[in-house]
Amino acid sequence: MVEHDNLLPVATIGVNPVKLWGLTMAERVARIARANGAHPDSSSPGRIAQGPSILSNAAFAWDPAWFKYVTSRSGMVLTLGGVPALAHAADAAQASRIAEAMAAGRPLADTAGLDVVAYESGPTIENKQLRKRETPFLMALTPGSVRTIERASYFGAYKGVTDVLTKYLWPEWALVLTRICAKAHITPNMVTAVGAVFCVLATVLFAYGHYWLGMALGLAFMVLDTVDGKLARCTITSSEWGNVADHGMDLVHPPFWWWFWATGLATWGLAYDDATFWWVQGAIQGGYVVQRLIEGLFMKQNGLMHIHVWRKFDSQFRLITARRNPNMVILFVAMLFSRPDIGLIAVAWWTAISCLIHAVRLVQAWIVRARGGTITSWLSDA
Repeated sequence: MVEHDNLLPVATIGVNPVKLWGLTMAERVARIARANGAHPDSSSPGRIAQGPSILSNAAFAWDPAWFKYVTSRSGMVLTLGGVPALAHAADAAQASRIAEAMAAGRPLADTAGLDVVAYESGPTIENKQLRKRETPFLMALTPGSVRTIERASYFGAYKGVTDVLTKYLWPEWALVLTRICAKAHITPNMVTAVGAVFCVLATVLFAYGHYWLGMALGLAFMVLDTVDGKLARCTITSSEWGNVADHGMDLVHPPFWWWFWATGLATWGLAYDDATFWWVQGAIQGGYVVQRLIEGLFMKQNGLMHIHVWRKFDSQFRLITARRNPNMVILFVAMLFSRPDIGLIAVAWWTAISCLIHAVRLVQAWIVRARGGTITSWLSDA
C-alpha cells in the first residue's frame, strides 16, 4: 500500500463532463497532482480533507503551472469572475468555505485568512522548466471553449526560450499533430519512436548525398520532436523514460548528421580534402561538445539556471545559436545554391562563433560573482 499521509490531498469540486485533451477535469487534475507529488483522492471525489488541501473547481481548466504556484502558497485562492477556480486551503474550515463557493459557482462570501488573487488582474509567474514568465491560462471549460483552451494549453507548453524554427515555424503544424495524437490515443513515447526512425533515415540519406530527401525526413523528425513533448505536457503523461529518450536523441544525433553530411559530399563531386574535412569536423564536433559543457557548467554554478535565460541577450541569441535547427537553416540556404560543401563550412564557422560567445558569457558570470554579485534570470526580474 502506498503511504499518502505526508502528501498534500487534492479534491476536484463539482462534475464537468466536458473533456480537455480526452480527459475530464477530475482526471486531468489527478494527473497533475500525481506529477507534482500531491495525492488525488479518486475514491472520494470532492471529499474535504481535515488539514491543508488543494481544491480545484471542475467548471474551470487551468495551466499546470498554476498548480505549482498555488500549492506553494497556503491560503491562496485563484479566481475567475470572482468564482474560486483553484485554491490552497490551510485547514478544513477554509476548505469548506472555498468548496461551497466552487460548488455554487459564486464568489467567496468570507475571505478572512485567504489571499484571493483575481485572474483578471494578470498575475505573472516564472516557469523555470519552460524558461518563460507569463500569465498561464485559466478559462471556463464548456463545449464551446474546448478548442480555445486546447490551443492555450498547447502554446502554454512551449518553451519561451528556444530556437527560431521551434518558436515561429512549426507551432501550428505541431498543434494539428498533437490534437490528432491525443484523439487517437497515441502516446508521446510512440511519437518519439517514429521520430527516431526518421532521424536515422535522414542520417543514412545524408551519408549518400541525398540531401533534399534527408532534410525532408529531418524536418519530419524535428516537428515530431516538438510534438512528443507538447503531447506529454498537454495530456499530463510526461515520464522519466520519455524525457530520457527524447532528450537523449536530441543530444546524440546532431554530430552524426554533420559527419555524414560531409561524407556525402563525395557523391556530388564536392568532397573536402583531408585537411578541410578535419578542421570542419573539429570545429563542429568540438564546438558542439564545448558549448554543451559550457551550458552545463553555467547551470551547475548558478543554481541550475540555464545560460539562455540569464539576460535578455542570451534568450535572443538562443534563437539562432549553433544548434541543430539553426544549422539546418544554414544548410538549406546552401542547398538552394547546390553548395552543400559551403553550407557545412558555414555551420563550422557559426559553431565556433557561438561557442566563443557562450564562453565569454560564462567568464562574465564568473566576474559578476567574483565582485559579489548574484546571477539571476531576467525572467525573474521581469
